[in-house]
Amino acid sequence: MSFENLGLIEPLLKAVLEAGYSTPTPIQAQAIPAVLAGGDLLAGAQTGTGKTAGFTLPLLHKLMTSPSAPQAGGRRHIRALILTPTRELAAQVEESVRIYSKYLPIRSAVMFGGVGMNPQIEALRRGLDVLVATPGRLLDHLQQGTLDLSHVEYFVLDEADRMLDMGFIHDIRRVLAVLPPKKQSLLFSATFSDEIKALAERLLNAPKVIEVARRNATAETIAQKVHPVDRDHKRELLTHLIKTNNWHQVLVFTRMKHGANRLVEYLLKQDVTAMAIHGNKSQSARTRALADFKSGELQVLVATDIAARGIDIDQLPHVVNFELPNVPEDYVHRIGRTGRAGAEGEAVSLVCIDEEGFLADIEKLIKRSIPREVVPGFEPDPHARAEPIQLGRRVLHGAPGSRSGGGGGGGGNGRAGSGNNRGGQQAPKGKSSNFSGNNQGGQRQAAGAYKPAQAQDMRRRSDAANNEPVASTPAPRRVRG
Repeated sequence: MSFENLGLIEPLLKAVLEAGYSTPTPIQAQAIPAVLAGGDLLAGAQTGTGKTAGFTLPLLHKLMTSPSAPQAGGRRHIRALILTPTRELAAQVEESVRIYSKYLPIRSAVMFGGVGMNPQIEALRRGLDVLVATPGRLLDHLQQGTLDLSHVEYFVLDEADRMLDMGFIHDIRRVLAVLPPKKQSLLFSATFSDEIKALAERLLNAPKVIEVARRNATAETIAQKVHPVDRDHKRELLTHLIKTNNWHQVLVFTRMKHGANRLVEYLLKQDVTAMAIHGNKSQSARTRALADFKSGELQVLVATDIAARGIDIDQLPHVVNFELPNVPEDYVHRIGRTGRAGAEGEAVSLVCIDEEGFLADIEKLIKRSIPREVVPGFEPDPHARAEPIQLGRRVLHGAPGSRSGGGGGGGGNGRAGSGNNRGGQQAPKGKSSNFSGNNQGGQRQAAGAYKPAQAQDMRRRSDAANNEPVASTPAPRRVRG
């Protein structure tokens, strides 16, 4: 099947071809006809499956073929609203919109945090057809009366599972309350939990349901391996792998911001060009680091899980888990940055004895054993004993038999306080937009620790850190209403 068989208008087909795509992915082949048919859609799609084009292409088609299609010189209203959980994901979705609408009279913009509101207000005054936004800044504009959503005909909730993980459910409800009741709604999620099903019942009307891959599956095109190593020799092993294998584009994941910074400092001393991307970095610094990494000027990008669902790089060859995530699902999203759209990739995890429990959880989730390969010269000490893993004020135990959640109760699986950014989509190359707004997030705590009344407080606290995990459980506070 080709895109020509899906019934899209010629300007879209031309833009898709120029972007280098000729054959739709499974999610695109199913979602595009479903959206064009006009009904609501509930779609389950893993990272790297190309779901962004699965909803942006048919939405652009419908915007141009409906009676209210934009006219030259005519007044424009926001007719399509796409809500995403993170800044990077919002920027890349809007980038896709601009690339695919290259030959269409469509205006789009992205709103997320880290910048002032005035340029956004000016863009809204000029008129938009498509708005991609994170929940926090969208609500800021609604509160200030600078945003009119009364003309929205199409609403997309992207990475819905991540939205709920970050405590956005109340914000989503506030957005839904101001949208027109008559609209086409699309919900995309990597998982279909009970919470997602409840949200779908509220948002969608008799939706078509699509699920293109087994949940939490890793792509067959990704070669996975584990290098056992002592905790104190990880930096040396990473440098050894980069230099001996002549790696030129490596995405490295750490758990915490300070760990990312320290690793970058070490790599620079070893003459390896590296930069970090995490919540303490300014938006301009994050955008610059991503641009340099995509262009190949930067050899290593060290990221926390804020980037797990926000980085889309064509032909990214290597992903390294310098530290395993304490939430198994985040492993799937991390390594999903490589092996995208059928390309081959390699995912390497440097695992010390402290993380054996995390590794066991990951293998249980993906239903496969990851091959172990000891690198000569970096053999782990057979007499080493596991130590607790520090996450701010929390202590997580990753070793078998000693895994307990820190903070507000761990549910016995060592997953307290994840708050990691998970999500992804397939977006063609292009320049990121400078038009941005709030990316506010919360933290997913251990079973029994999360209180809905704390969600707004958590969202505000993590906005300052741009979606980074909050180290301590927020103190109870009164929330009006």
